[in-house]
Amino acid sequence: MRSHHPPHARRTGLLAAATLLALGLAACGGGGGARTSDGRLRVEASFYPLQWMAQEIGGEHVEVDSLAAPGAEPHDLELTPRQVAAVQDAGLVAYLSGFQPSVDDAIGEAQGTVFDARESARLDLTTAEGHEHGEGDAHGDAGDHAEEGDTDAHFWLDPTRLASVAEAFTSTLSTADPDHATAYRTNLRRLQRRLTGLDGDFRRGLADCTSRDLVTTHAAFGYLARRYDLHQVPISGLSPEGEPSPADQAAVARYVDANDVRTIYFETLVSDAVAQTVADETGARTAVLDPIEGLSDTSPGDDYLQIMQANLRNLQQGQPCRPG
Repeated sequence: MRSHHPPHARRTGLLAAATLLALGLAACGGGGGARTSDGRLRVEASFYPLQWMAQEIGGEHVEVDSLAAPGAEPHDLELTPRQVAAVQDAGLVAYLSGFQPSVDDAIGEAQGTVFDARESARLDLTTAEGHEHGEGDAHGDAGDHAEEGDTDAHFWLDPTRLASVAEAFTSTLSTADPDHATAYRTNLRRLQRRLTGLDGDFRRGLADCTSRDLVTTHAAFGYLARRYDLHQVPISGLSPEGEPSPADQAAVARYVDANDVRTIYFETLVSDAVAQTVADETGARTAVLDPIEGLSDTSPGDDYLQIMQANLRNLQQGQPCRPG
């Protein structure tokens, strides 16, 4: 029989049970403590981009784990009792409020330092703003396919925003572990140089493209599109599991035909069926555009920088663009 309790109530009940069990785990060493046996600060990151950033900045002085398992959708994360214990005991927890409800529920149990990336990420893009609505647009003037007003959280697809979050994280990490603050600032400068270089590669690589229409399976690429002067046309809204209606798919197909769009982009952690349907109807091709929410065996690279470079190559071929 299906439960009649609302999802938040069920999640709260599960969290309460998990917290009780986590307290038992922590009491017998299950949580691990704020530091490792060799003195490194334990950092829990709620999903991959924050894990990668924390490791790049923390270097040898931290041990970073991700609450979201490789190959799993981070939006759907439900914390286990052991993960709740890890959040409680960690020296620092890095998360993005509003992105993973189960982490939001557990963060109040954290005994160490908490870093919320939301403010420094400057999340100012909603689903409605992630693509334009107007005459000839794929979704008319309403955009009923999308969760109107929902905030796009995928700031890390704009390297300049990730650099801002990294700077704020370094300040928090240095406060939590002042003995290694100099090393953290040195690592930050190196990371910012790499992100600046990545941003330059995208600006040059996407400066001269035949099409600036970015047709994607869901609306995760608004910050990337805004930064590099592309026009995001998502088939569905922010949720990667969201199913577009037949009317939505037909509207996007008409847009693809009318605007000579060559490529429909799909993601590594979800099915390509929707993208393939639109491509089959229009004669367009499909290609991967990875939102880098997590790593998997199918990721087009081993880390954030490699996957972003793979995204750039796919965009240059799919739009298509002259080499920068």
